[in-house]
Amino acid sequence: MSSTPQTFLIVGAGLAGTTAAEALRTEGFDGRVVLLGEERAHPYDRPPLSKDYLQGKSELDKVFLHPDDWYAEQDIDLRLGVQVTAVDRSTHQVSTAGGEPIGYDKLLLATGSNPRRLSVPGANLDDGMLYLRRLSDCEAMKSAFAAARRVAIIGAGWIGLETAAAARAAGAEVTVIEQADLPLLAVLGREMAEHYAELHRAHGVDLRLGATVAEITGTERRATGLRLGDGSMIDADTVVVGVGITPNTALAEAAGLTLDNGVLVDEHLVTTDPDIFAAGDVANAYYPLLSTHLRLEHWSAALHQGPVAAANMLGQHVPYDKVPYFFSDQYEMGMEYSGYVGPDGYDDVAFRGDVGKGEYLAFWLRDGRVLAGMNVNIWDVTDDIVALIRSGRPVDTARLVNPEVPWEEVLGGAPAGQRS
Repeated sequence: MSSTPQTFLIVGAGLAGTTAAEALRTEGFDGRVVLLGEERAHPYDRPPLSKDYLQGKSELDKVFLHPDDWYAEQDIDLRLGVQVTAVDRSTHQVSTAGGEPIGYDKLLLATGSNPRRLSVPGANLDDGMLYLRRLSDCEAMKSAFAAARRVAIIGAGWIGLETAAAARAAGAEVTVIEQADLPLLAVLGREMAEHYAELHRAHGVDLRLGATVAEITGTERRATGLRLGDGSMIDADTVVVGVGITPNTALAEAAGLTLDNGVLVDEHLVTTDPDIFAAGDVANAYYPLLSTHLRLEHWSAALHQGPVAAANMLGQHVPYDKVPYFFSDQYEMGMEYSGYVGPDGYDDVAFRGDVGKGEYLAFWLRDGRVLAGMNVNIWDVTDDIVALIRSGRPVDTARLVNPEVPWEEVLGGAPAGQRS
């Protein structure tokens, strides 16, 4: 029997990859842990790039996951600026651009995603067009917002709305263009989407809803505005594009792994190759609680999937079964959302609390059961909301929304919560 230490290789040094490397050491793995990052920046957290750091509310050092010397202290071989070009499943090796092949016993693909690019005339203009994914993108955006008088944002999803809030905080005039009738309509439904529309309008954002972008206008190589589908023009010093992301599946595809809206994995985050795992934005994971596969582009999925992948690389057979969770901060509105509304949709959205004051809970229900819940400027209730979702039991909606009914009575027989 060989005494050669095992090598666990992680491709992708974002949150999923870094938490996996940390968990391997926490779980007592004493073999080689190699963590490959394509960027040259040390591993960092992405939410501050569209929230606190972008708005100047936190310092740069707060975005990094660990101090620079932590990786050596944990005996994690962190290699930055490394592009992996291929995975050879037969030899258990990966190839890197300009480097020697690296062998592995177990491999985790945490390759993340990239912003979806526009495909309209003018979308290839070099200057004044910004996408947000990397730390360098955030730095460019901070500088642009500080100098801009007018900012146009294409897309009213989470990135679009959070960057709109940041641009308004920097003093810029902001126009948001969205194809749907309301911001976040596909994510939250009409009832909650209307609140976000009202929030941004109250802060001076010009929302152009049900609108399309026909062209990015510019001079030489610089974007100077937009022409919409109805022919109207919008002038802008900076154009931000936030129209979604695409999972980085090229390595997995070339290696012959099964893809389906990302890299398809089971509840143990194992791909169709038992020695290869996937986690984070790139992974379309099976959720036992929901009986479906989901690829979630959320901080929570990356945070929790990394350690579960690590445990299963060690042979522990741990299922990933967290209730989906995400959060957003825009102006004075902070929120956390737990749960999942499937393709069958929901019957009703019930509100508990003072909606006018901006302190309330919202619940998405189907057949009397809570599918998802959002707490807005009310904290320390996520565990309870998750417990209500996990219980799967019908609730009395009248009692659910009545603030005179104690929250503990609403929960009733729901089991102890589990933080998502």
